[in-house]
This record gives sequence, C-alpha cells and structure tokens, in this order.
Amino acid sequence: MGALATLSGASARPAPPPSPRRDRSGRPRPLLIGTYTSAGAGGKGIGVASYDPADGRITAGETLTGVDDPSYLAVHPDGRTYYAVNEQEQGGVTAVRFRPDGPHEVIGRRDSGGAAPCHLSVHPSGKWLLTAHYGSGNVAVHPIDASGALGERADLVTHDSPPPGPGQQGPPAHQFLTAPDGDHLLATDLGTDTVYTYRLDPSAGTLTRVAQAAFRPGSGPRHLTFHPSGRYAYVAVELDNTAVVCAYDPASGRLTPGEPQETGTGSGTSHPAMFAVTPDGAYAYLANRGHNSLTRYGIESGGARLRLLDTVPVGGDFPPSHRPLPRRRAAAGRRGLRLPRGGMRAASVTPRRVFTAPRRHNGRTHPAGRPEDPWHACCTP
Repeated sequence: MGALATLSGASARPAPPPSPRRDRSGRPRPLLIGTYTSAGAGGKGIGVASYDPADGRITAGETLTGVDDPSYLAVHPDGRTYYAVNEQEQGGVTAVRFRPDGPHEVIGRRDSGGAAPCHLSVHPSGKWLLTAHYGSGNVAVHPIDASGALGERADLVTHDSPPPGPGQQGPPAHQFLTAPDGDHLLATDLGTDTVYTYRLDPSAGTLTRVAQAAFRPGSGPRHLTFHPSGRYAYVAVELDNTAVVCAYDPASGRLTPGEPQETGTGSGTSHPAMFAVTPDGAYAYLANRGHNSLTRYGIESGGARLRLLDTVPVGGDFPPSHRPLPRRRAAAGRRGLRLPRGGMRAASVTPRRVFTAPRRHNGRTHPAGRPEDPWHACCTP
C-alpha cells in the first residue's frame, strides 16, 4: 500500500454555508452530489449544491474537481469531512474537507483494496471508514485520524461463502454500514444472496464474521435501512423486485428475513435500489430504478410490517438513491422531511416533500423543485 497521495488536480473553491449537522438557523445548507466522471458526458467531480429546508429547493453550485468517479459519499460525525468512493477497477476512497470560512481541501486518497467500490459509511466513533466493493465482492476498513485523513487499510474481507447465486459470476458487495447498536457491521451482497454481520475490533480495525442471513437464491439483496427502533431492517431485493422486512437481534447481530413483499411496480424488472425511513418510523420509501418510481409503505406493528400504499414516478431515469433531508419545523400536525432523488441516466436531482402526519397526509410526497446536475448518483447532506 503506497503512501497517502494528495490530489494535486483538486480545485480550491469557496466553501458553502456551514455543515448541515451544525447549522440550525434554517438558512440554505450544503448538499453534496456524487457523480460519475468517467461516463460519457458525465460529471466533473463532487457537486456542491445548496438546499433550502424551508421550501425544499435545491440550487446547483460549484464542483470540486480532481476526485475520480465519486459515485457515493458519506459524512464524518463531526460534519466537516466527507468521504467519496472512487468507483473504478482499481478502487479508491478519498477524504475531502469542507470549511465554512476557507477553501475546500482534498485531504488525500487511499487504495480501497478492491474493484468498483460503490458504498461507504463512517463508523459512529468517527475512527473507521467502511467500504463495500461491487466488482470484487469484499469489504474494507480504513482508519480515520483526528484530522479526518485516512490511514493504511486495516482489513479486507472477501465474501467467499456461500458461492454466488444463479446467474451471478461473483460476490458483488453493495453496502457496508454500522447497525444501530454500534457493535455490529452489516454488509449486503447481491451475488451471494446474503447479508453478513461482523464485529469490529475498535482498536485494530479488524473484522470478525459472527452471523449471516440467507435470502432466496438469485434474489439479490442490495441495500438495507433500519427502523428507528433498531429492531427491524428493510431490505431492497434487486433481482426479484421485492422488499423484505427483517427482524434484527442487537445482542447477536443476527438478521432474520421475513417473506418477500411486492413493490407495486408490476411485472418486469424494476431494480429496487434502497429504502429511506421517516424519522418517526411511520413510513418507508423505496426507489425503483427500472420503473423510475418511488414506492410508499406504511410501517405497522412497531416496525415489523410494511403496508404497500402507492407508487409514484420520480421524474428521473434509473434512480439509484434517495436520502432524507432535514426540514424546518412546520405548522402543528405537519411533520416531515425531504427526499432528493434522481437518476443515473438523467441529469437531475428531484426533491420531494414528505408529510408524515397520518390523519391528514398519510406520508404522501409532493414535488419541491428540480435542479440539474450531470450524472447524479447520490446526494449527501
């Protein structure tokens, strides 16, 4: 593993407003947009947009260049440092500092240890970066120092058991995140039809596999999101167009899948991508890439059940992700959030306002503006 290399091609840009995790004034907040830079007529780097929590409007801004294929982004708990995958054959991870009163700074890049890293997250301690590789089917851990910079990779584990499912050539890992209990890490693998549970050594950064949950052969679990209770997780199962509610045991880290549920997209391949759950745990929203839609579910029985409500078009093409954005406190009885989502094949990020007061709005979404950004892949507040 080579020494940490600073990307000399990164441009210094004026910083956006203070981090959304620290700014509670209600003024516009920064919204970072991941892109593909190597795609034909694609993005130029990390887009720095502005999000207005009052009306949901997203305004495209400048671009931080010199970061290759930053298709997925994650933020450090301190709200000042962001991390991007470099989704290429020889994958990497890049750390970027956004300062309220100074220029943006690319702190450096590390080899991620695998091919096509597609997802990353930061451990709640702020000391470890977790990365999943779609191309090589492994997950990696990098240390994060006090400045937010990345150290040499601490561990790399390949999903070599069970063997790939029907039609799969390998184990494409798709997500690596920390469970709400903080003691377990979960990795979804679309190729082996498995969600793996690991324990992280908090001193060494090494991984120990402690459990694995099997899904139907060939179904392809892609992405999971936890209910606020921490007792249930909702899995987007891509290859068979279903959603699965899983019970989660915080003591053992074991995930127990329930029966597959429909996505409301009809026949054909809808490629369910990922879930977002409202902070009060009342509604869940599933992005469907092939169907270009958002499925709305009511959450019942304390998180144990999903009830299909409807499916609405997103206004983009092949939407890979959507994330909740905070909104200012609204009138009584109108609690909600914003869901920006768009498409990998369409140059757009489309915010939608979500109302979660059950008696009045029933979790319905409404458009809240539409900016343009080339080859949008994800948004990170």
